[in-house]
Amino acid sequence: MDERDNLDDQALTEAGLPETGQGQVLLLACGALAHEVLAVIRANGWSHLVLQCLPAKLHLYPEKITAEVARVVAEERDRYAAIHVLYADCGTGGLLQEKCKELGVSLIPGPHCYSFFEGNAVFAERAGTEFTAFYLTDFLVRQFDAFVWKPMGFDRHPELIGMMFGNYTKLVYQAQTDDPALSAKAEDCARRLGLAYERRFTGYGDLATFITQAAGGQVS
Repeated sequence: MDERDNLDDQALTEAGLPETGQGQVLLLACGALAHEVLAVIRANGWSHLVLQCLPAKLHLYPEKITAEVARVVAEERDRYAAIHVLYADCGTGGLLQEKCKELGVSLIPGPHCYSFFEGNAVFAERAGTEFTAFYLTDFLVRQFDAFVWKPMGFDRHPELIGMMFGNYTKLVYQAQTDDPALSAKAEDCARRLGLAYERRFTGYGDLATFITQAAGGQVS
């Protein structure tokens, strides 16, 4: 297992990226996005971008996200030329967007990562017909037991599956990478939940666009 699969337990500043300093840009992200953010940075050779992640387990406590983002921005703002937040709304009810405006830092647009991975415009178009879909990303497929199966109690009370997922009809795996092992695991997740399975290759979607704009100083 890659050590970054354990980002739900710790904050991370990626050691493989350069030290902070004048002219460098901080990307403050959810730990669930670490693989994808690093892949975009490294593919483009952007040595002036520095990644710091908050624990992915904050997904389970969205009411804490805004305060944690504000804390890191306050601690780090004097060390960087700019800070960009890679979270979307993530269940904060608009509070994260308001706080980012107040702090003068940019926030990637979208309600959640499922939307910006698919592309916010495309996701919005599908919303009217996919309200019974349950989405997984590469990270959530890897961490399905830790972030879905066990927190919802399905390992102890399988009868809860029907209660919680009875209105869902399919599981959509938004694949960021072409990995047959992950695809097989995602299909198994659908089987365990009793849902139809669909794999949809999204790549990095609007996340890559936003990082590209941040790298070029084009995000206000």
